[in-house]
Amino acid sequence: MHFDEALQYLLSLGHETLAIKLGLRNTELLLDVLGNPQKSYFSVQIAGTNGKGSTAVVLESICRAAGIKTGIYTSPHLISITERVKINGRDIRRNRFAENASRVRDAAEKLLAEGKIDALPTFFEQVTAISLLAFKDACAQLAIFETGLGGRLDATTTARAGLIGITPIALDHQEYLGDSLAAIAAEKAAIVRPGATVIVAPQEPEALEVILQKAESSKVVPSVDECRTTVENASSDGKLRVTFRTKLNTYQDVELGLRGRHQITNVSVAIRLAESLQLRGFFIDQRAIIRGIENARHAGRLELWHGKPSFLFDGAHNPAGATALRKYLDEFVQGPITLLFGAMRDKNLKEMAEILFPAATSVVLTRPDNPRAAEAEILLGETAGILPPERVHTTSSVAKGIQLAKKLTPSDGTICICGSLYLVGETQAMMNRGTSGTHPN
Repeated sequence: MHFDEALQYLLSLGHETLAIKLGLRNTELLLDVLGNPQKSYFSVQIAGTNGKGSTAVVLESICRAAGIKTGIYTSPHLISITERVKINGRDIRRNRFAENASRVRDAAEKLLAEGKIDALPTFFEQVTAISLLAFKDACAQLAIFETGLGGRLDATTTARAGLIGITPIALDHQEYLGDSLAAIAAEKAAIVRPGATVIVAPQEPEALEVILQKAESSKVVPSVDECRTTVENASSDGKLRVTFRTKLNTYQDVELGLRGRHQITNVSVAIRLAESLQLRGFFIDQRAIIRGIENARHAGRLELWHGKPSFLFDGAHNPAGATALRKYLDEFVQGPITLLFGAMRDKNLKEMAEILFPAATSVVLTRPDNPRAAEAEILLGETAGILPPERVHTTSSVAKGIQLAKKLTPSDGTICICGSLYLVGETQAMMNRGTSGTHPN
């Protein structure tokens, strides 16, 4: 298959969340036919509700700074599916992605023809297999996996990681993971297995208890919140300088490449994961850890495009993410703020709006091009009464939403695109093409 054919084939399997089918068996059978590429390198898996992607990219940046050939698999992508699979900091080439997609498709169809599976593996299962193959083909020494959903039955868990990170757990995806913090924590903590090293971020007591129980049953002693931090100062746009102190080392006055105070927790977990890799024989010195932290970038997460007005992109797709964004806006954004807001209809829309909308001078509600997305009129109904009606506007498309946000925002203001990474990706794609009437700065 050529790249466009490969993409159409994968999309034909159904939207990755609407067609989700949790379980490991199909992926395990698929990988077996493909020669179990996941056994060719050491793997790190990171689970959690918020921060798992940021933690993964910081760790990947550290490992590259140390000269380790590193692959990373994250989701979702913003613009191109190739963003999900990176090797040594570069997106997988389109022709390589297509080649691996063909191999995975052929293996999947073979399993189906032999009656070993009842249906083709899902979009996410097949893209996960594509990444595992890509890392083997590139002779990666290390692969880092951001868990897609939950952990217990997520396709990334088939990598059987020897090093595991668990970032803060909160309520999200309750329809799949359970309606309590304990139930969600159980799904995520299920990636803990005997022989693995486990690094745990600060957690709510209910979640921590579940994680510790799972670790005990797996005969694992996890490292929990073993990093002390001191904020030295902050730039005007929210990049902090922080001193980190672990049991093994001190990292003095490090400028975080990622914006926002919530990144302190994510970077702390990444440091402890890097130190764990040191103990497993990977050469990662203090300078590589500092350089990796400073150079880390994560598109669409408090990503700032300076201009008149400026654009700030952040997924903020659940109440915990919205809270982190609101704290950033309150502390670091001066001048009028226009929110361009769109979200998936299965999210807690009212709570997210109650957190974010009061920070804005104006709010523009829109609908990303996604089958799960809430219509702007639904958003309006869910969020009624939070702001005076004259400050809330609806648009029928993201392109019109961008144009209206620009009209509403003075040159010294900020347009904040938030509520969903799908909205962030669609907006950035339009701005890059110039189809929204604006361009990146």
